[in-house]
Amino acid sequence: MSDTRHVFIIGGGVIGLCSAYYALQQGMQVTLWERDAEKGDNCSLGNAGMVVPSHFIPLAAPGMITKGLRWMFNPQSPFYVKPRLSPALMRWGWLFYRHANSRHVDACKQLLLDLNLQSRALFAELARESSFDFHQRGLLMLCKTQHGLDEESAVAAMAHELGARAEVLDAAATAKMDPSITMNVAGSVWFPDDCHLNPNTFSTIMRERVRAAGGEICYGKSLEKIEHAQGKVTAIHSDGTRHAVDQLLIAGGSWSAEILRELGIRLPLQAGKGYSLTLKQPKQLPQLCSIFSEAKVAITPMNGTLRFAGTMEVGDLSLRINPQRVKGIVRAVQPYFPAFSEEDFADVTPWAGLRPVSPDGMPYLGRAPRHQNVLNATGHAMMGLSLAPITGKIIADLLTDVPTGFALERLSVGRFD
Repeated sequence: MSDTRHVFIIGGGVIGLCSAYYALQQGMQVTLWERDAEKGDNCSLGNAGMVVPSHFIPLAAPGMITKGLRWMFNPQSPFYVKPRLSPALMRWGWLFYRHANSRHVDACKQLLLDLNLQSRALFAELARESSFDFHQRGLLMLCKTQHGLDEESAVAAMAHELGARAEVLDAAATAKMDPSITMNVAGSVWFPDDCHLNPNTFSTIMRERVRAAGGEICYGKSLEKIEHAQGKVTAIHSDGTRHAVDQLLIAGGSWSAEILRELGIRLPLQAGKGYSLTLKQPKQLPQLCSIFSEAKVAITPMNGTLRFAGTMEVGDLSLRINPQRVKGIVRAVQPYFPAFSEEDFADVTPWAGLRPVSPDGMPYLGRAPRHQNVLNATGHAMMGLSLAPITGKIIADLLTDVPTGFALERLSVGRFD
């Protein structure tokens, strides 16, 4: 076991909270810093709330370059890269191009599936011990066209090869899966191991559990300076005060690259802005979560409300709302769910959050290069919530020198050096 029993965690989203919780479970002392106020918003709160073993294909996959180029010229498309003169963006784009191939997918898919399945098991365990709803009903990949259904059927076949569960359904069978919602689709693929929850409720529960276990959570704490020497961080500063450091975890989401830059680490990471709109009194309320396959919009029932989330807008760290991207989500709804109209969203305030996106679609998880007491957990893209518990458990294992049970080479923080 390590002699350094205290860890500072920078970042109070679900990754930071789960890391704090599991580190406390393994006997660590924990101080967590979050720059926002306690009830402030972040990427952990307004997302689609899905736990997705079905998402075993990394974002860098065959066809993504072609689709991305086509979508670039559509202001309402689900994917967009904001052009700007940025060496970091150019490096990220080149690395994405190099990894968007079947060889990369084949090398990563089993690891992503195993991580998601283990995270799902940890969610179920946490739900049994706490008072939050964890709906283990599966997810429907809803396909508007036969072409879309054929593409999702290929993913289902890949799932079967990996030992995962997936079932291809025609339109009639899809309707029977969730009769509470009217659908206009060619069919779907049902992934029975996927789940959903309310991310805001989950974050609140994890804050309570961290504090109950003796962890300290400090809100409104900006990281002003990092002292480091001879391959080790010695202290961090906030509000003019110096705090000595034993172990340091950077779990700052899309801001992690800026923090690591102080340590001389050039982490290829871009912010992928996503939006969500939540109907408080929807005309119809499905029982299952779903994704519009062609439109890339996720739909989740949450405590009587219905959330629609989508878009990957790769750009800077601004949370400015792009009305055209929001309109793209709204216009995608009625073709799949004909009971709804664009007017249903007229008075809904859109939410925006920044997902941290690595160029190969795999998280960064492990110790930082050249700094023996610094760990990093970011780059989860759309799977931040889904992978939060297993990420926290792995971080706790690394902090306490316990075998993680996973081959983490493909998640190495320094894999692009």
